[in-house]
Amino acid sequence: MSKVKRFLAYYKPHKGLLILDLSCAFLVAAIDVAYPLLTQYILRTLLPRMAVDSALMRVFISLIAVAFGAYVVRALLLYIINYWGHLLGVRMEADIRRDIFSHIQELSFSFYDKVRTGKLMSRATTDLFDITELAHHGPEDVLISGTTVIGAFIAMSFVEWRLALALLCIVPVAIYYVIKLRVYMRKASLKVKERVAEINADIESSISGARVAKAFTNEDHERDKFDQGNARFVHAKDSFYRYMAYFNSGMEFFVAMFNLVVLAFGGYLIYKSSLDPILLVTFTLYIAAFIQPLKRLAAFAELYILGMAGFTRFCEIMDIEPEIKDRPNAKDLECVSGDICFTDVTFSYGNGRSVLSHINLDIPAGKTLALVGPSGGGKTTLCHLIPRFYEQRSGEITIDGVDTRDVTLRSLRRNVGIVQQDVFLFASSVMENIRYGRIDATDEEVVESAKRAHIHEEILQFPDGYDTQVGERGLMLSGGQKQRVSIARLFLKNPPILILDEATSALDTMTEHDIQHSFEELSKGRTTLVIAHRLSTVKHADEIVVLDEHGIRERGTHEELLQSGGLYAQLYNASMID
Repeated sequence: MSKVKRFLAYYKPHKGLLILDLSCAFLVAAIDVAYPLLTQYILRTLLPRMAVDSALMRVFISLIAVAFGAYVVRALLLYIINYWGHLLGVRMEADIRRDIFSHIQELSFSFYDKVRTGKLMSRATTDLFDITELAHHGPEDVLISGTTVIGAFIAMSFVEWRLALALLCIVPVAIYYVIKLRVYMRKASLKVKERVAEINADIESSISGARVAKAFTNEDHERDKFDQGNARFVHAKDSFYRYMAYFNSGMEFFVAMFNLVVLAFGGYLIYKSSLDPILLVTFTLYIAAFIQPLKRLAAFAELYILGMAGFTRFCEIMDIEPEIKDRPNAKDLECVSGDICFTDVTFSYGNGRSVLSHINLDIPAGKTLALVGPSGGGKTTLCHLIPRFYEQRSGEITIDGVDTRDVTLRSLRRNVGIVQQDVFLFASSVMENIRYGRIDATDEEVVESAKRAHIHEEILQFPDGYDTQVGERGLMLSGGQKQRVSIARLFLKNPPILILDEATSALDTMTEHDIQHSFEELSKGRTTLVIAHRLSTVKHADEIVVLDEHGIRERGTHEELLQSGGLYAQLYNASMID
C-alpha cells in the first residue's frame, strides 16, 4: 500500500467529520466564486438601468442583503472548518500515535538495542504535529482551492475567453515550477526531521546522564556535543528554507505575472475597442479569486511536504517487523510445572560472534539453578532466551516439553518473573510500581508483597507512605530500596519460573541475608535461575553451572565444585579473599 493510501486510511473512522469539513469547504468556495458574478451583474446590468428605473433599487438592496447573508453563512462555515476540521486532525493524530506506540510495544529487545529513545520520542511527538496539520488542512485546502480555481477559470472564460486563454499560457509553467521544487523541499524536510530526532536523542541522553557529566566535570563537553548537533539542524533548516524561499518567491512572481498579463492584454483590447472596461474590472476581480486559491495550493504543497515527511518516518517504524512474534498456531502456556530444557542452543547478537554456543542444559521443575562465571560469559543472555526477549539462532528451548516458540509470548512471559541487576522504576508512586507486577492486585496484596521483600517498614517512613513518588527511574530511592521494590513486584507476580539476575547486588549484607530467606520461601516449588557474582549467595542452590565464553565449563553442587578444584573453586576462593 502506498504512503498516500495508508494516510487516507486514517480518515475512515472519522468520515463523518471529513464529510462535514469538505461540505463546508465546498460551500465556501461556491460563495467565493459567486461574488464576482454578482459584481458583474450589478455593475454591467443593474446600475446602468437604475437611472431610468427606480424600482430596480429594491433589487439592488435585495442582492446586497443576499450577499450579506451569504458572508454570514461563510463565516459560520469557516468556524466549522477551523474547529471541527482541527478536531479531525487531532483525532487522526491520536490514532496515529496510538498505532506507533502499540507497534513499538511489540518490537523486540534487539530494536531497542539499536534505536535511541530520543529518536523514538521525536517520531511519536514532533513528527506527528505536521501530520495533524496535513490531515486537517489538506482535504479542505485542495477542495476549496481546486473548486475556486476551476470555477473562477470557467467564469473568466465566459466573461472574456481571450484573457482566460492568456492566463492559461502561464499556468503550466507555474505548475512545472511547483513540481520541480517540491522534490527538493521533500528531501530537505526529511533531513530536518532527522536532525530534530538527533537533537531530541542528545537531549534525552544528556539529561539522563546529567549526574555523570557533573561528576566528571564534563558539562562543557556536553554543550559542545549539543552545539554540533544544533549546527547540523541549522544547516538542514537552511537548505529547507532556501528551497521554500525559491518556492514562495517564484509563486509571488507568477501571481504578479497573472495581473500584469491581464492588464497588458486587456488594455490592448480596450485600446482596440474590442473589450468593455467593465468586463476588465470583472475579470480583475476573478483574478483575485483565481490567485488566492493558487497561493493556498502553494501553502498546501509546503504543508504536504512537511506532513508526508513526518508520515514517511512514521511508516518507517510501522514497517519494522518484530523479530520475535507468535507463530500462527501458537497456544497459551498453561499449568506450568517449570521443567526447562536447552538443547544445542546457539545465540549471537548479530555481530557474528556467538555469545552462547551449543548449550545443553536441563533444569528440573522446582529446582534452583545458579549461573556463575566471568562477566560476558552469557549468563544473562541465556536467561533472556527463556522468555524470548531474544531468539536463539539454532537449537530448542522447551518448558514442560513444549518449545517456547510454539506458545504465545504473552502467556510465556506471564509465567516468567525477572528481577534484574539494572532496576527500572516508573516515575509514579511506590504503590503503582509494586502493583506493576500484577495490575489488578489489591492494596493489601501490594503491602503483603512489600513485607515479604522487607521494604514495608521503610515505605511507611516515606513522606507519603505508599503514595510517595519515586521520581524519574526511581531516583528518590536508594539503590537498595529500588532493588527491594522490584523484588516486591516479583513477589506480587508470583510466577512459576523465577530469574534473579544479581537481584541482591545493591543490598547490604544484613538486608541481603533477610531477603535471601524470602527468596528461599518464594522459590519453593518453583524453577529458579539465579545469576550471581557474589558466590556466597548461591551455595545452597540445587545445582551450580559455571558459564564462560566457551560454554558450560562445570556443573554440580557447591561442595562438588569446590572439591573438583576447577574454575568455580578459583572464583569462590577469590571472592572469599575479597
